[in-house]
This record gives sequence, structure tokens and C-alpha cells, in this order.
Amino acid sequence: MEIQLQELIEQIKKEGVEAAEAQAVSILESAKAQAEKIISDANAKANKILADAKNENERTVRSGEDAIRQAGRNLLISFRESVTKELNAIIGENVSSVYSSDALSQLIVKAVESWLSKPDVTDISVILGNDDLARLEASLLSGLKAKMLNGVTLKANDNFDGGFRIAINDDGAYYDYSKDAVTDMLSNYLSPKLTALLKEAE
Repeated sequence: MEIQLQELIEQIKKEGVEAAEAQAVSILESAKAQAEKIISDANAKANKILADAKNENERTVRSGEDAIRQAGRNLLISFRESVTKELNAIIGENVSSVYSSDALSQLIVKAVESWLSKPDVTDISVILGNDDLARLEASLLSGLKAKMLNGVTLKANDNFDGGFRIAINDDGAYYDYSKDAVTDMLSNYLSPKLTALLKEAE
């Protein structure tokens, strides 16, 4: 009887230990699975954070590069406008300088001679501002003396500032050699060349 009781106690202990070991194994496996899930979730989260940070960094870099490119374009446009403005000012000063000198009468004589060489031109009117006509009348009359007999007349008109206009055959149209017209013409001629030169320098 005592042996049976001892065997029963041993059996109970054995079953208890086995149950405890099984429970411990189950707890360990569950803890391991949970730990693996936590690590997996943490890795996924870390990877997402890294991917988001990389994307944000790339966006920031692209945005910075775009801003630098735009700033460069703006600077180049501003520089071109500044150079063009300076060029126009230089052209205007030079045209004014020529038109305020005695060279103006020589230009007028050459222009009249050029127009008179055309067979269909029979009458030429040279239109000047009042001040220019008073200043240049003597030299113009001297230079155009022979031509004055061939239909060349001098007229005063203060509707423009500097330079002259030539009307042909009294048809109401005229060719504008005023200071503003010549400055615009030279600027329009030189601006594309200047722009091309600036583009070559880029």
C-alpha cells in the first residue's frame, strides 16, 4: 500500500512537472512569437520612417535644385534687361550727340542725295525741329544749294525732338530719322545680337 502511494505521488509529481514544462514551453513560444512580431513591427516601422525620410529628403533636394535653377534664370533675365537698358541708353546718348553736332547737316545732305538718286523721286521735303533748322539752315542751304532747285525744301516742325524726317513726292508719308526712331531702330537691331552673345556665355 505504501508502495502504491509512493508511486501515485511520483506519478502526480511527474505529471505536474510535465504540465509545468509544457506550459513553460508554451509561454516561451508565445513570448518568442510576440517578441518576433514586435521586432518585425519595429523593423517595418523603422523601414517606413527611413523610406519617408528618404522621399522627403529627395523632395527637399529637388525643390532646392529647382529654386536654384529658377534663381539663376531670374538673375540672367535681370542681367539681360540691365544690359539691354544700358545699351539703349548708350545708343540714345550717341544718337543725341551726333544729332546735336554739325554732323547732322552732313547726314541730311547724304540722305537727300541718296533719295534724289532714285528715278521716281521728284520732290523731297526735309522736316526739322525749329531749333535744328535755325542752327543748321546756313550749312544745309550751302550743301543742298543745287538740289534746292530740283524740288528739295526745308520745313520746320516741333513735333519731335532731334533728328529729321524726309517726305517724298508730297504723298503724306515720311521716313523717320528722328532721334527716337533711330535709337529704336539701332536697339532693335542690336538687342537680338546682344541676346545671342549672352546665351553663348551661359
